[in-house]
Amino acid sequence: MLKILIVEDDSQLAATLQYLVEDNPRYRVVGLADDAAGALDIAARERPDLALVDLHLARGSTGFSVAARLNDDGVPCLFVSGKAPSFPMPDLALGCLLKPFTGNDVHRALGMAEDLMRGRETLRPRMPQNLTFYQTAAEPVAAPEQTVFVPAPRRSLTQRLGQWITGEAH
Repeated sequence: MLKILIVEDDSQLAATLQYLVEDNPRYRVVGLADDAAGALDIAARERPDLALVDLHLARGSTGFSVAARLNDDGVPCLFVSGKAPSFPMPDLALGCLLKPFTGNDVHRALGMAEDLMRGRETLRPRMPQNLTFYQTAAEPVAAPEQTVFVPAPRRSLTQRLGQWITGEAH
């Protein structure tokens, strides 16, 4: 079971997010906080596996400072915000889920975050359009271009019939 901390200053949205998270029995919300002090206190007491962090919090605190402190304590974060940061911050968060979101968006985001945290290849076919994951690994270095003959794969009868029925080009 993945223990999740929700850091959100809007109490109604925090309660909705808690409901959506706990709709899946694999996840349990261990605490709700509306500012940095509350988030750090709950994190020290409950040791969450993941934190969902809004960027604008109560009493002048920000999600950036919360994410930095939680990461220092080994708690990965996923930003949940109405406006995404202007550039990726892989050292602070796994990614960002933009508001508004649906229950399916939350479930997919949590599943993908869990896969990323556990080092598993994600098998989810579609990532929500309002979800961005930050790349933590260096971009692969492109090999020098070479002209190589690669034969076209032989299409199966089913593929050829499907293309003929739909009228797609060969």
